[in-house]
Amino acid sequence: MQRWRGLEDLPSGWGRCVVTIGVFDGVHRGHQALIAKTAEIAKQRNLPSVMLTFDPHPSEVIRPGSHPAQLTTLRRKAELVEELGIDVFAVLPFTPELMRLTAHEFVHEILIDRLHAAAVVVGQNFTFGAHAAGDVALLQDLGRRFGFVTYGAELQGHGESGADNAEFTFSSTYVRSCIDAGDMSAAAEALGRPHRLEGIVVRGDGRGHDLGYPTANLSTTRYAAVPADGVYACWFVKASDPHKRLPSAVSVGTNPTFSGRERTVEAFVLDVDEDFYGQHVALDFVSKLRDQIRFSSPGELVEQIDDDVARTREILGVVR
Repeated sequence: MQRWRGLEDLPSGWGRCVVTIGVFDGVHRGHQALIAKTAEIAKQRNLPSVMLTFDPHPSEVIRPGSHPAQLTTLRRKAELVEELGIDVFAVLPFTPELMRLTAHEFVHEILIDRLHAAAVVVGQNFTFGAHAAGDVALLQDLGRRFGFVTYGAELQGHGESGADNAEFTFSSTYVRSCIDAGDMSAAAEALGRPHRLEGIVVRGDGRGHDLGYPTANLSTTRYAAVPADGVYACWFVKASDPHKRLPSAVSVGTNPTFSGRERTVEAFVLDVDEDFYGQHVALDFVSKLRDQIRFSSPGELVEQIDDDVARTREILGVVR
């Protein structure tokens, strides 16, 4: 898969293609259906497929300070998209200049003049151009006038949510709400995989080592979608060995037993004696074990950690 940063990376002699457009944060099951449809149409037409996404998140440029929690880093997003069969992962810097393009200008300058789109695949709720003035109907009309086909794909959802079993649509907002609540099972249902949190392992205060449970302390990116405070069963993955998953019990919060104030993410990796300092790692959150609790003594805390580790083994199916 090719990866472009800006459309200046287009190779010379670029021909026609099939394009899908969106932020695609999380690459959840709704996104996956849209991306897979794009790859399928491109294959049928014997054309390359292009996923056009944006960085930073448009909301941060439109309304500074409103950047939502980020479900996937650009690198992770590219990995997931490649697995779905996309040929080109194109990141368009979302600038004030791009924000001011009208819907007609966006189509002419991006889709026609630069990408030479033969087909465009978007969700039924897709909007584009300044003030989100363009919609699927306008895109279809412009496509008829300028020689590309627009596919407005149905949104993907689930029909068994809530007490009334009302159908809901998979969305990045919904996934964020699940993560904020610590409901990792619901997040995984919408994502089609566990939610992943990435970071660099940094030095902590060493308290876990003193308790007999040394932890890898993650420094996450500014907007990372960190789950609600609590203890979780997770898979620990090193960027240097992405196909190997290590079971871990992870604490998210402020360490109330020791009157902590800074919110941290600390992973105790089971059955591994290794210093992960300085490594880029990821945590795949499988299940929440409990809330953060203030214990009366370090000894009481250690007894609870013993139980957390045992439950982590059970949930992840790990035998000592």
